[in-house]
Amino acid sequence: MTIAVVETLSGVAPGEWNLLAGDDPFLRHEFLSALHDSGCASAASGWTPKYLLLREHGRLAGAMPLYLKTHSYGEYVFDWAWADAYHRHGLHYYPKLLSAVPFSPVTGQRILAGTAEHRDHLIAAALALANELHVSSLHCLFPPHDQALRMREHGMILRHGVQFHWNNHSYQNFDEFLAGMNHDKRKKIRQERRKVRDAGIAFEWLEGAAISDQHWAFFARCYRQTYREHGSTPYLNLEFFQRIGATLPDHTLLVIAKRDDKPIAASFNIRSRHSLYGRYWGALEYHPALHFEACFYQGIEYCIARGLQCFEGGAQGEHKIARGLLPVQTCSAHWLAHPEFSTAIEQFLAREAQGMTHYIDELHERSPYKN
Repeated sequence: MTIAVVETLSGVAPGEWNLLAGDDPFLRHEFLSALHDSGCASAASGWTPKYLLLREHGRLAGAMPLYLKTHSYGEYVFDWAWADAYHRHGLHYYPKLLSAVPFSPVTGQRILAGTAEHRDHLIAAALALANELHVSSLHCLFPPHDQALRMREHGMILRHGVQFHWNNHSYQNFDEFLAGMNHDKRKKIRQERRKVRDAGIAFEWLEGAAISDQHWAFFARCYRQTYREHGSTPYLNLEFFQRIGATLPDHTLLVIAKRDDKPIAASFNIRSRHSLYGRYWGALEYHPALHFEACFYQGIEYCIARGLQCFEGGAQGEHKIARGLLPVQTCSAHWLAHPEFSTAIEQFLAREAQGMTHYIDELHERSPYKN
């Protein structure tokens, strides 16, 4: 059994890697390579790949996506206060080591291995690499609960967060989904959808090979526009979208909004066999409730039509509860090299976890559903 550290997936056969990734589109060789080769997640953008590859008798038996980070952008588990505390004490927080899918706050396997022994070897190797590189810390974002618990056994500290997901209870259509909601929320959703229809806006679902380079160019234009309006710089570029459109056609969905047969907005989604993941959206025109329709209601309708079980609407956003998405607890795991800071952050996270439990309970009390 050997473990190597590589800074590119070019030397790893896609089929070999994808056996470990399984049905998770965000972990597939094509998705990660598109992030790296397009420059979106690269050393130049502060995301230097440090992937762990575990081989047994020459066969790839495990892997762990890792990045050497020089900032905390694109992660969605916020540690800016930790970095600031290090800075105020004259210490360097960056670089740090991170296990995550760049720019994608989705729960999924972070230790790609079929046996507990291999997973333990990879966790130990990640901690050893953090020590070898003399980084401040190691972080693993949005792992499944069982992997997070295993990381805790290796001395990492757990942190809890919340997202909002919609679950499909074998609905036959959107009206059946609405029938399960209380009167006020059902009425509000119908009003929002009516506003969009009354504005003369219709929607088109484009999947896989039906998405042309022209469609990707239009979406990228909308995506950049929305970032500009918020005074931010977009993480992803047109090359990335075109690459995954070409290499992952079975996993891509564009929702195009048209007014007078002219495209005015678009939302980009990724799907697996069981779930739809809302990723990004943008609009060239403002219309009341267009965001909710393009990003939530169209996604829910798509899941019902395709028989998908779950729709993940992205990070944060209590407003999603009123649209039928309910709170789901997420977790992350953290290791800090500095013993005093490690103790202080562990104490903080213990208090934060209690507050998060109360917060999620309060969110559930605001459920829009009848029962």
